[in-house]
Amino acid sequence: MEQQFLITHYYHSGFSIAWRHDLFVFDYWRGDQGELFEEAQLTEKELSAYRKIYVFITHDHVDHLDSVVFSWRQFAEVQYIVSSDMPIGIRGKRMAPGDSLELSEDVRVTAFDSTDLGVSFLLDLGGFRFFHAGDLNFWHWREESTMQEIQEAEEDFHRAVLPIQGEAVDIAFFPVDPRQGAMFEAGADYFILSVKPRLLIPMHYFDQTEVIQEYARRAATRSTQVLAMTEIGEQIQVQVDEAGYMNISWVRKEQAEETEEESSGEALLPLEDEDNPFDDSDLPVPQLMSEEEAPPPGGEPG
Repeated sequence: MEQQFLITHYYHSGFSIAWRHDLFVFDYWRGDQGELFEEAQLTEKELSAYRKIYVFITHDHVDHLDSVVFSWRQFAEVQYIVSSDMPIGIRGKRMAPGDSLELSEDVRVTAFDSTDLGVSFLLDLGGFRFFHAGDLNFWHWREESTMQEIQEAEEDFHRAVLPIQGEAVDIAFFPVDPRQGAMFEAGADYFILSVKPRLLIPMHYFDQTEVIQEYARRAATRSTQVLAMTEIGEQIQVQVDEAGYMNISWVRKEQAEETEEESSGEALLPLEDEDNPFDDSDLPVPQLMSEEEAPPPGGEPG
């Protein structure tokens, strides 16, 4: 079955996935200094355009929980899905690691553990699966931690990832935090090698965009490609054909207010060849391209 998704990166660990008539929002945060400028924020007009909005909050850290999400109920039908350790008074369906929830006929979410507060989420949209890690990561600080602390952190991380290894993951949003210093990418690298998502999108990088762009260029494996979304409000469109191949296209900024049904081929921009992370790939993920260049459904990948 062919499917189409519109992925928006807001800021930090905040992403949304537009699918059919619904919007799925993860860890929305406008930034403590207002980094998420007005033109990139979810507005009343955008919110009211969807049949239903699902808001996922992985844990109770200020950079993953913006209270503005609770005001969205005045504009649209909103369901909140939150970690079970959220403070009393936070509205939403609470999920602990191992819990699963059917949100609708074709939508299912499963919660997994974290190495910080809260949970991580695996969202199944009609058989296509997105993983949002929240603060699940190998949180080591090699310039400051003792060897024992690093070893314990690594063991905790491996234990948390183990149940996810048996799951199929198409697209993962995962922390790659340069503040950790040496080997900051160790958690993401391990996740790529053990879980093997088809595409990994780094998050939680605290505006260090050049570091993340370089990581994306060198982190790909034969099983996983890495794509850096570094601009506030940046969007990609993911088209999945009947054979399961993903065609991924950048969406122009001036088209950000269009729904995925209204977007045309002219709204899509291919990467230049020298910047294309999908070059020389054996994955079933064609090069980032415009719709005019994309293969027909069921065709061979580029």
